[in-house]
Amino acid sequence: MAGIIFNNVRIFDGAQLRPGIGAVRVEGNRISEVADGGRRIERQAGDRVIDGQGGTLMPGLVEAHAHLSWPSSVERFVPGMALPPEDLVLTTARNARILLDHGFTSAYSAGSLSKSVEVVLNTFITSGGMPGPRLVASSIERSPPTIDELDPGQVAEHGTGPEAVREFVKQCASIGAKSVKFLLSGEDALMPGASQQLLYTQEEASAAGEQARESGVWLACHAQANEAVKMGLRAGFRVLYHCSYADNEALDMLEAKRDDIFIAPAVGIIQATLDATPPPHFDMTHMKASAAEVLALQKKLVPELKRRGLKVLPGGDYGFPFNPNGRNARDLELFVEHFGYSPEEVLSAATLLGGELMGMGDELGQVKPGFLADLLLVDGDPVADVTVLQDRKRLRAIMKDGRFHKDPALAGLAGA
Repeated sequence: MAGIIFNNVRIFDGAQLRPGIGAVRVEGNRISEVADGGRRIERQAGDRVIDGQGGTLMPGLVEAHAHLSWPSSVERFVPGMALPPEDLVLTTARNARILLDHGFTSAYSAGSLSKSVEVVLNTFITSGGMPGPRLVASSIERSPPTIDELDPGQVAEHGTGPEAVREFVKQCASIGAKSVKFLLSGEDALMPGASQQLLYTQEEASAAGEQARESGVWLACHAQANEAVKMGLRAGFRVLYHCSYADNEALDMLEAKRDDIFIAPAVGIIQATLDATPPPHFDMTHMKASAAEVLALQKKLVPELKRRGLKVLPGGDYGFPFNPNGRNARDLELFVEHFGYSPEEVLSAATLLGGELMGMGDELGQVKPGFLADLLLVDGDPVADVTVLQDRKRLRAIMKDGRFHKDPALAGLAGA
């Protein structure tokens, strides 16, 4: 079978930067051969050979906290969160393409503004009819907070109690959502003091967990409050976002489940809030105060989670007006700056661990024979300077499933 050979590349394989200059061969949608230490791969009839020019070949990035339907992106600023239905559909599709443009070949959804838009979009992406990352699609977040211009959407009346929660999970599964997200606690950034408010009982959360296992879907939760973290763990939630106020007991509970759970602290939105310069009519005073408190907590929390061997991933709540989709790679820099990660460690979290998060750890997130060919050819060395991944022009090639989304032969064209 004719293939594609990347020659003259440094190889970050998902765990480490391999020694010397190497080469990688792709056949179909999979990696068939990896050579390092100065070795080359022999060209076969029909092969296309790409000179990597000493750049870095690495797995595609995984966004662990995707909000494809959150309106703002690096291409379009939207002052609020509400969009007409037609605009929302097209915006969601656009944001999927934007993530792929910026090297994110996979995305794990943390909630949508529409019940089914991500599920429908995913059918177009997987059929090849629309560009976008591999997607673990979600439905609308259940019980989202409501506050002024940053209200992330309303849901239809869904009732309370374990049976109502079970029904919600069933409905999400029936339309094809793979991830179902609950806001187990509120959020101070939207309403002062809300992060310590529990929005569900343990019985309701446990009912959600039971139904998720029956329906074959995964549960994710927004859990700022310490008790919300514990609630999610008891109920069998797979992905926990934030966890900012976790105490020692919660840390012990997290560690006990470290093989089964994933955590994304979402530092991107915190830093973006602190950096934001809002218009005069929009007062972010309480949001900035909350962000400063959370960042101080996370600077202690995340290194401890890492020390305990938990699976912590970058993914920073992108899509808000001051934290647009397309800026996602900034999270990697923030892990280095605030949490003491080395560039190599955070790259591994965004690739190798990302493959595990996607439920594809045996075939995604590594440069390894037999793995899916989701690859980036980077002009530069992200292991030395992870910020190079924030410049889409430094991504010479973006390959997903063995096909180029960005062909290196066209990378020099305007807008590439």
